[in-house]
Amino acid sequence: MGYKIAVAGATGNVGREMLSILEERGFPADEVVALASRRSVGQEVSYGDRTLKVKTLDGFDFSDVDICLMSAGGNVSKEFSPKIAAQGCVVIDNSSAWRYDQDVPLIVPEVNADAISGFTRKNIIANPNCSTAQLVVALKPLHDHARIRRIVVSTYQSVSGAGKEGMDELFEQSRAVFVADPVEKKKFTKRIAFNVIPHIDVFMEDGTTKEEWKVMAETKKMLDPKIKVTCTAVRVPVFIGHSEAVNIEFENPISAEEAREILREAPGCLVVDKREDGGYVTPYESAGEDATYISRIREDITVENGLNIWVVADNLRKGAALNAVQIAELLVNRGLLKQKKAA
Repeated sequence: MGYKIAVAGATGNVGREMLSILEERGFPADEVVALASRRSVGQEVSYGDRTLKVKTLDGFDFSDVDICLMSAGGNVSKEFSPKIAAQGCVVIDNSSAWRYDQDVPLIVPEVNADAISGFTRKNIIANPNCSTAQLVVALKPLHDHARIRRIVVSTYQSVSGAGKEGMDELFEQSRAVFVADPVEKKKFTKRIAFNVIPHIDVFMEDGTTKEEWKVMAETKKMLDPKIKVTCTAVRVPVFIGHSEAVNIEFENPISAEEAREILREAPGCLVVDKREDGGYVTPYESAGEDATYISRIREDITVENGLNIWVVADNLRKGAALNAVQIAELLVNRGLLKQKKAA
């Protein structure tokens, strides 16, 4: 007997991706329910070769649902996730609402799978920020080998990280440039077409943006609180796929060749690192793929025990939907979930 799964926010970019990945990976679900806000009720979304009619999240009965994949935004999650969890349904939340709660595990299965046992405190598990997820997949095996002391990361984040509105804005602005129409900005603070914007999320008092703070706080929570992290987050005119230039200082010696071999064997990682034209991965190639790609692995001679790496992944998959489904698989595979129907 399979599980009953609900996807909240099923009409959004990530929600649709969650439905697709559940089917692709053969998740043992007997029933999948698509949920969204009242204005989306009656819309249809795809689940494999089936079509699901969207139901309203508000007032939905979760008493016989095993897992809710929540991708409806932070405010919605703050309101609904505790209510859903109280009905005995495990919530895997993709927003930032619960990531920094000490009673909620923040999980990337390749990095800190054992922390999942803490989900019983609130029946909620947090999915990390899209840029953090791919970063820690690449860092974890290196940290285990040589202990990371400090990370300097610059992100190059696609517009899909800002949702459908971000993708629409890049498309509309690009078209406007080519036909000499006025370029209108709605979602982003400045024009995104043929431009880059060093600003994602709100500014904090110290000049850091909230996106940059997320990368720092989440890396420490999942990997090691002793690691020093600094980040600059940049929005770039790419539809899908986040990229990161990462400078790492280690406590112990590690060569580029050692790092290359370690990452080749690491779960979730795919090394494409040829020192020739095109011998690296760009976000275009990562779209639709599950792996976290690592390229440009080289030693940094300006510091002791330093490396530079280039990390790329599909932010809608590993950065969000895929990671959430992997967490659900972890619950099932470790026997942590009791099927309600069986009970």
